[in-house]
Amino acid sequence: MAKKILVTGVAGFIGSNLADRLLAAAYDVIGIDNLAYGKKEQIPAGVDFRKLDVRSKDIYPAFEGVEAVFHLAAKNDLIACQNDPVETMDINVHGTANVFEAAKRAGVKKVIFASSSALEEGGARLKGFYAISKIACEKIAEGYRAAWGVDYVLPRYFNVYGPRQDYRRLPNPPVMTAFILKAFKGEPPVFYEGYERDGRDFIYVDDLSDFHLMCLTNDAVNNKIFRLGTGKSSSIKEVWETIEKVMGVSIEPTIKPGPEGHVPVMTNADTKDAEAVGWHAKTSLEDGLRTQIAFLKAEMEKGNIK
Repeated sequence: MAKKILVTGVAGFIGSNLADRLLAAAYDVIGIDNLAYGKKEQIPAGVDFRKLDVRSKDIYPAFEGVEAVFHLAAKNDLIACQNDPVETMDINVHGTANVFEAAKRAGVKKVIFASSSALEEGGARLKGFYAISKIACEKIAEGYRAAWGVDYVLPRYFNVYGPRQDYRRLPNPPVMTAFILKAFKGEPPVFYEGYERDGRDFIYVDDLSDFHLMCLTNDAVNNKIFRLGTGKSSSIKEVWETIEKVMGVSIEPTIKPGPEGHVPVMTNADTKDAEAVGWHAKTSLEDGLRTQIAFLKAEMEKGNIK
């Protein structure tokens, strides 16, 4: 009998891609999403979908007979989180505690919680309400392990990109999607001064799913934190030039002074712990962007992007 795996946030970017991979690996997949941010049409056929909110006790029956839980549902737009800290804590912290409680009651063996590189990016970022919520969630995982023996895995995602990355419902579209849509429209992107020294560690969503699937079969990952990225930072300049190369366009960006206090930074994931358990990122920036660009082009042709 196939093992049951539950994914919260299954209608979102990372959740829907993960559900595809789980189904391909012959797992039974239960998906939870309240569709506040996710899109129902992204949920793969074959998922046993339940429209539920992770903050509600109504989720508890869905956890019965489940082997492992991927808790991906969250409020994760940094600006929106900062503007509404109460809702951020309600969704992220209350929701996470409720997911762990449901897992404990149902005897689920392991919860894989989507943490964030926001906890790796210095003191200023750590003071933001999104990062504060993720710190609290990591502590909840540790608490349920200590009190009731619920195993956890805490992957801290760096900057994830790829097909289905949010572009319609988030008030602040992610960098990759925003840049690609600018290029399709022939519009110059707007960069801050120092953009050639401002970059992030971008990881392709399929590489993330590789780690997720490994969590189901490798107990060496249990009760640990992992930084998931490529180990290499790509500047805004490099990302834009790669998009131009793949799309065969040349558009000069608009450069303007950054907001007060803006300092260019480069982030790199320290992936040694993930590599020690047999994982590494495989997808190059160019290959990942090529796939995301093809996806967005198809969405435009369907009329889903104006």
